[in-house]
Amino acid sequence: QVLLVESGGDSVQAGGSLRLSCAASGQTYTTSRMGWFRQAPGKEREGVAAIYRSGTTTYADSVKGRFTISQDNAKNMVYLQMNSLKPEDTAMYYCAANPGYAGGPWSNPTNYKHWGQGTQVTVSS
Repeated sequence: QVLLVESGGDSVQAGGSLRLSCAASGQTYTTSRMGWFRQAPGKEREGVAAIYRSGTTTYADSVKGRFTISQDNAKNMVYLQMNSLKPEDTAMYYCAANPGYAGGPWSNPTNYKHWGQGTQVTVSS
C-alpha cells in the first residue's frame, strides 16, 4: 500500500506560479511511475505529467514548457512546479502512484492504483 498526500494548492492570478508537493509513504519501493492529474468541475480527470523511477518525464501538451515534474527518491517526494499559470489550469490536482510494471498510457488514470486526496489550484484572470 502507498499513501499519498498532496499540498501546495492555492489561489493565484494568471501568470503566477505554484509548486505542488506529493509526499509518499508505505511501500514506495514498488512504485514505477508517479503522475499528476487534474480534474475541473464537470470535466474528466486528465493527466498533467508523469515521472518514471528512472527520471524520465512526460507532459500533456497543454502544460509543456510551463510545468515541470520532479522527484526526490530519498525523501519519497514528487513535485509539480507550475509557471505561467492560466485560468484554464484551475482544477483539483491529484498525485497518483503506479506500482509494479509501468504499463499502459501514462495519462490514463486507470493505470494508477494509489491516489492522494487532491489539492485545489485556482487561477484568476
